[in-house]
Amino acid sequence: MKAARRKRSLSRPLPPPRLLAVAVAFAGTLLLLVLVLLSTSPPSSPPRRRHAVVTRSSSSPPPRRCGAASLGELGDMMVSMLPAGLAFTVFVPSPDSFRRVLKLRPNGSAAAEGETAAGESDNTYAVLSRVLGFSAVPRRVFAADVPPRGQARLLDSVSGLRIYASRDTQGGLVVNDVRSECVDIVRGDAVVHVMAGVLMDAEFERSFSLEVDD
Repeated sequence: MKAARRKRSLSRPLPPPRLLAVAVAFAGTLLLLVLVLLSTSPPSSPPRRRHAVVTRSSSSPPPRRCGAASLGELGDMMVSMLPAGLAFTVFVPSPDSFRRVLKLRPNGSAAAEGETAAGESDNTYAVLSRVLGFSAVPRRVFAADVPPRGQARLLDSVSGLRIYASRDTQGGLVVNDVRSECVDIVRGDAVVHVMAGVLMDAEFERSFSLEVDD
């Protein structure tokens, strides 16, 4: 019985050659259609840059490419602390930010106080050294090297502060939510961006606030 069944199964007729050819052609056409659809579908790329018309406001003027004079005395002093011959990028507070946030004044105005000038000079140097550690990155980064807003370039400062930098629609920088006033100032091997604020970690901000309150 088993031998007879096996013999009958082996003797079943094969499909006609024409039907087999049609099936192969249909499968090939279906595969080609799938490949065409895959090649024409949009790739899964990062979100497109949104285009917008930005109106100029008094609170956020367009960034300027300024000269070294825009650093002010304190900014110039801060940049001069960098080691010579090495590439750095520094996000220097603007003169107004030094005065408003850090309560620092240039040496010229401090000298008018007479006996307190020496003490204030030492304190100024100490504060500038700390802020430089938060604001200096050991590589040259121009505004054009930073991605547009919506993305961010992660940079590590000398002190280890994580810096998130992006570029707005007007070509200025936004660094840890602080906007730039001037960008791409070249000082020797350093690139300097003047910021409308101060980069610092939470611990220094708390300690500095306590010192100012005292």
